[in-house]
Amino acid sequence: MSPGPPPRAVVRTTLIVGLIALAVYLIYLLRQPITWVIIAAFIAIAISGPINALEARIHRRGVAVAVVYLLLVLLPLGLVAMIVPPMARQGAALARNLPDYASEASDFVTNNRTLRGLNEDFDLTGKLQEQAGKLPGRIGDAAGILGNVGLGLVNSIFALVTILILSVFLVGSGKRWVDAAISMRPPPQSMRLRRTVERIGAAIGAYVAGALAQAIVAGVTSFIVLSILGVPFAAALAVLVAAFDLIPLVGATIGAVIVGVVTLFSDFPTDTIVWVIWSVIYQQIENTLIQPQIQRRAVDVHPFVVLTAVLCGSKLFGVLGALLAIPLAASVQIVIREFLRLRRYEDPEAPLPDPDGGDGPGAGPAGTGPGPPAAVAA
Repeated sequence: MSPGPPPRAVVRTTLIVGLIALAVYLIYLLRQPITWVIIAAFIAIAISGPINALEARIHRRGVAVAVVYLLLVLLPLGLVAMIVPPMARQGAALARNLPDYASEASDFVTNNRTLRGLNEDFDLTGKLQEQAGKLPGRIGDAAGILGNVGLGLVNSIFALVTILILSVFLVGSGKRWVDAAISMRPPPQSMRLRRTVERIGAAIGAYVAGALAQAIVAGVTSFIVLSILGVPFAAALAVLVAAFDLIPLVGATIGAVIVGVVTLFSDFPTDTIVWVIWSVIYQQIENTLIQPQIQRRAVDVHPFVVLTAVLCGSKLFGVLGALLAIPLAASVQIVIREFLRLRRYEDPEAPLPDPDGGDGPGAGPAGTGPGPPAAVAA
C-alpha cells in the first residue's frame, strides 16, 4: 500500500484552495467598487491622449486636466439638454392627440372591407379608443415611476462622480504607480512589461477615438437625412443616433428604431419608408466597411473575437460590458502576443527584438511604443 501525501502538503493545498475561495468571495462582494475602478482606469487611459496634446500646447498639466474633465462632464449634459426637452414635449403631445389618432385609425378601418370584417369580429377600434381615452388621465400616475427613476438617477450621478474622482487620481498618479511596479522587475522583464502596458494604452485610446469617429459619422449622416425629410428635432435625433451607435452590434439598430417611431408622426408613410431604407443601407455600410476598418486600425482584433467578447460582456455587465469588451479583448490579445513572443526565445531573461515594429496598434520599436501609456504622465 503506497503512503499517502505528507501532512504538510495536504495542509498547504488546503490553505491554497481556501485562500483562492476567499479571494473569489471577496471579489464577488466588492464587484461594484472593482467595476468602478476598472471604468475609471478606462476613462483615464482614454483621455490621456487629449490631456497630453493640450499639455504640449499650454505647458500646464493641471490646466489641461481641468479643461478635458470639464468638457467630459459638460458634453453629456449638453446632449441630455438637447434631447430630453423635445422628447418630453413630443411625448406629451402624443398623449394629448392619441384619441384623435385612434379616431382616424377607426375611420380607416371602417373604410377598408378586410379590416372592417376583423373589427366586427374583435372590436379592435373600440378597444383602441377606450385605451386612448384613458391615456391622458394616466399621466399623473407616472409620478411614482418618475420618483423611482429620480432615485436611480441620483445613485447613477453618485457613481459617476466617484468614478470621475478615481480617474482623476489615476491620471495624476497612475503612471508613477505603474513605473514603480515595473521597476521592481529585472531590466529585460521591465522592458517587456513597459512595452506591453504602452501597447494596451495605445489600443484603448485608439478604440475610443475610432468609436467616437464612427458615432460622429452616424450622427452627421442621420442629421442630413432627417433634415432633407423635414423631420422635427433632426439635430436631437441625430445626437441620439450617435450616442446609441457607441454601443457595439445593437446600438445602431436601437437608435434607428427610435427615430423610425418618431417619423411615424412626421409624414407617414413617406418619411418612415425612406428612413428604414436609409438605416438598412447605412448599417450595412457601417458593418462591412466603416466599423471593420476602424477596428482593424484601432485594436487589430478578429471579428469573431469581437463578437464573442461583446456577447459575453453584455451578458455579464449589460451595456457597460459591451462597451468595455472590445478594448479588454484587445488588451488580452496584446498580453498573449507578448507571452508567445517570449516563448520563442530560449533565454527568458534576454531582451526581445521587435523588427516588425510591434504587433498592436500604435506600437513602435521595442520598448518605445508611441501610443499613450496606461495612465497619463504625471
